[in-house]
Amino acid sequence: MEVRIGNEMAEVELLSKEDNKVSISINGTVYDVDIVMAENGLCSIITKDGKSYNAEIRRPDKGNEYTVNVLFDSYQVEMIDLQTKYLRNRKNSDGGMAQDRIFSPMPGKIVKILVEKGEKVEAGKPVIIVEAMKMQSEYKVKNDCIIKDILVSEGTTIRGDETLISLEPLA
Repeated sequence: MEVRIGNEMAEVELLSKEDNKVSISINGTVYDVDIVMAENGLCSIITKDGKSYNAEIRRPDKGNEYTVNVLFDSYQVEMIDLQTKYLRNRKNSDGGMAQDRIFSPMPGKIVKILVEKGEKVEAGKPVIIVEAMKMQSEYKVKNDCIIKDILVSEGTTIRGDETLISLEPLA
């Protein structure tokens, strides 16, 4: 998941968890820590080299935003899970459609390709189905066009923002 602290973003990945012992990767750096959470939002963190930190975590509403108090500093933290990132990218990217390509805003798997190279398609026709986060999304062309090239095949695992189908707009 991504974590926004103030104006900075970090990629955070849980590598392993056994009881209170947690191994996480933050922007590619691995941290092994012992974390104990109390019901009142207090958190004790002990690093592998014995350093100890106490934090207070407050969640003002039921969203993904938190206030984290450490020593005399407060931080506004937003947890951006894959589903939230996916939905934001879909909203910001016009649903995986552009004038000259179909793309997926996040990693996933090609479930079905509904067109062939060279095929003439009308606006609104579905051309590909992608599964991401256990949800299937049907991508449709925005305008009348010709399928210029299909760059993936069914069953392929894809990256985010990868071009899946290139389009040639009709004049």
